[in-house]
Amino acid sequence: MTTPGRVPSNRRLKAKALLTAVALCAGLAQASAQDSIERLPLDQQVEQGDDLPALDVQPLPGEAAPAPEQAQAAPKVAAPPQRIKNPIAEFAGIDKITGRIITFDVYVDETVQFGALQVTPRVCYSRPENEEPKTDSFVEVDEITLDRKIRRIFTGWMFAESPGLNAVEHAVYDVWLKGCKQKSEVPSPEATKTN
Repeated sequence: MTTPGRVPSNRRLKAKALLTAVALCAGLAQASAQDSIERLPLDQQVEQGDDLPALDVQPLPGEAAPAPEQAQAAPKVAAPPQRIKNPIAEFAGIDKITGRIITFDVYVDETVQFGALQVTPRVCYSRPENEEPKTDSFVEVDEITLDRKIRRIFTGWMFAESPGLNAVEHAVYDVWLKGCKQKSEVPSPEATKTN
């Protein structure tokens, strides 16, 4: 019979033996790793910012010597991915009462009402067609309550490739980012103001 919180002695002995074996193996690995490390004397260590001497690279037997411009060529670094700033964010929303899914376009800094939610994208970024798709938008979502007050329920980034990551989940409505666009069939807010 064992008391709560206590390990029977047979199990305790096995656990102790296992821990001893692990510690022994770790000690051997550390000792062999220390044998393979060569420590340089302080006068031979290079301080950060010191100019390093040029390396004399000798070709392997049977290989031709590299041309001088090949030996001095710096490695090429990939350019950082370019983000495209888009004027339109495309959202999808579901009305859980009716089961209808609606896709709607919203211009950046424009507020569109979907049911009891007001959706305002502040920026919408995408990448060129030839790169890995990464579409994100910074969005503010407000709820119009039954007593006609506006309450902020979401402020943050939405990602089109991971719609469930930061989607707005409301009791009646869900909203998520589908993508970013350069053009839309919906007239821009500036066009409606001038008419």
